[in-house]
Amino acid sequence: MRKNLIFSEEEFQRRIRKTKEMMDKGGMEMLLVMDPANMNYLTGYDGWSFYVHQGIIVSLDAKCPLWFGREQDSNGAKLTSWLPDDCIYGYPDEFVQSRYTHTMRWVADLLREKGLEKKRFGLEMDGYWFNARMYITLLEELPQAFLMDGTNLVNWVKTVKSQAEITCMKQAAQICEKVMQTAIEEIDIGVWEKDVAAKVSAAQIVGTDEFGGSSP
Repeated sequence: MRKNLIFSEEEFQRRIRKTKEMMDKGGMEMLLVMDPANMNYLTGYDGWSFYVHQGIIVSLDAKCPLWFGREQDSNGAKLTSWLPDDCIYGYPDEFVQSRYTHTMRWVADLLREKGLEKKRFGLEMDGYWFNARMYITLLEELPQAFLMDGTNLVNWVKTVKSQAEITCMKQAAQICEKVMQTAIEEIDIGVWEKDVAAKVSAAQIVGTDEFGGSSP
C-alpha cells in the first residue's frame, strides 16, 4: 500500500527519538498519546476519527509506536502513517460508546500482550482527549503500572523545528499570503459572503504553482 506522507520516515524517527529522550528524563518508560495533533506529529496519522478513542503507545524499548483505534479506521493508519502494519491495532465496535465496557480495557489487554502492564507510563492528563473514565479504567486494569503526568511532553518536543519542518512552514506561509490576498481582493460592498468564502476556500486547497494546499 502506498504511503501518503508529508515528511520522511527519518523525520518521524527523529521526533520519536526526541520524545523518548524527554520521556527518559521524566522517568517514563512509556507514553500514551491521545491528542490527535501529537499522534499526527509522531506518526503522520491523519484522519477525522477522533470521535472515538484512539492513540499511540510510545515505549522506550520499542522501535516504533503502537497505533490503536477503531477497527474501521485502521486502514487510514496504514495509509497515512509511517508505521508498519504490525504496529497498527484496531478494536471492535463493541467498545464504541459502550455503557458496559471501555476502550481502555482493550488497551490494557494490548499492554499486557506486549509485556508493558508494569511500566511507568505517562498520560496526557490535562488534555482534551483524555478523560476521567479513561484514567479510572487504567487504574483498575493495570494495578501494577505507575501512571504519571505526561501532559505537554510532545508539545515541548515540537518547539524545536527541523529543517524539513521549517521548509513546510514556509510553504504554508506562502499559501496563507495567497489566501489573504484573495480575501482582500474579493471582499467588497454588496458581494455575497458565500462567494468570497468559496474563493478563499479554493485558494487554500489550490496552494501555489510549486506546492498544493489542503482543505480548510
